Amino acid sequence: MNSSEEIAVSGMSAGRPALRMGPAELVQAAAMARRFYLEGKSKIQIAEEFGVSRFKVARVLETALERDLVRIEIRVPAELDAERSDALRARFGLRHAVVVESPAEEEESPDPESLGEVAADLLGELVTEGDVLGLAWGRSTIHMAAALDKLPPCTVVQLTGVYDAGTAERGSVEAVRRAAQVAGGEAHPIYAPMLLPDPATAAALRNQTGIARAFEHFDKVTVAAVSIGSWEPGISTVHDMLSEEERAHYASLGVAAEMSAHLFDAEGRRVGRDLGERCITVEADRLRRIPEVVAIAGGGRKAPAIDAVLRSGLVTSLVTDTAAADQLLAAAPPPLPALDRADPDEPGDA
Repeated sequence: MNSSEEIAVSGMSAGRPALRMGPAELVQAAAMARRFYLEGKSKIQIAEEFGVSRFKVARVLETALERDLVRIEIRVPAELDAERSDALRARFGLRHAVVVESPAEEEESPDPESLGEVAADLLGELVTEGDVLGLAWGRSTIHMAAALDKLPPCTVVQLTGVYDAGTAERGSVEAVRRAAQVAGGEAHPIYAPMLLPDPATAAALRNQTGIARAFEHFDKVTVAAVSIGSWEPGISTVHDMLSEEERAHYASLGVAAEMSAHLFDAEGRRVGRDLGERCITVEADRLRRIPEVVAIAGGGRKAPAIDAVLRSGLVTSLVTDTAAADQLLAAAPPPLPALDRADPDEPGDA
């Protein structure tokens, strides 16, 4: 799709020849169109200026469009695909959907860095002063945090542990610090791995002072940014952290996607809930209560996983690319809009 989209209706398109406008009509129509489209005057103001009714003004403006005297162009930056974005928002019932053009050579690459840059701009729109911003671990959220250049004053909370404690400075801890620095607000990082060997170790870490303080902010989060992973090597951090035996076990349960250490089947139902007992992460029920949850994920290989998470009722908005969007638009629509926040595991919600 081009970055410029034109909307123009000619008199011929209605199945009848265009009526010829006289010079006086043309001049008047051009003047009224200039007042309305360029100078921002209302139809009532224009009517008063020309001594006609506002209904006359409305008819003249409509005629100006029909006769191709006025041509309206809707322009968005070249990297954004407005048509796919709106179609995706409507199909899944999202609050916001932003689709980024994906270069042909990167169509299968998961989460190109451009997604993080666009997501950073989206957060700049969504976050307001006094909000609590939650960031989950993920390559796309780390790219997003690195691209942030403006945020209203807000508190920033880490929603998950890190993939590897040894990469904390380059990962989600640093992302939280970076976002808080841009916002000039408090940072509440989590210095702990996302996945622990057993539930007892995870429970003990959750009770540590710094981690417990971050968890206390989970119910206050108003905007969250999360990543989505497919259940395959290199595209899901949780998948990569597990043993071969564990991967096979969860695959046998039908896992199709992972988000913040929560596993989902193709219909968006949570599977393998026992894994959550070993993880440092925001609970799914808490995620569902966050007013705005923005998922950042792209690439053709991730499309089925994105589809699964969009059906879970945990996400309200999506930043993705054209490679994933085309597959999502070809998929069957979900039973309920994403904004219903319905849990497909609950009776009557699916």
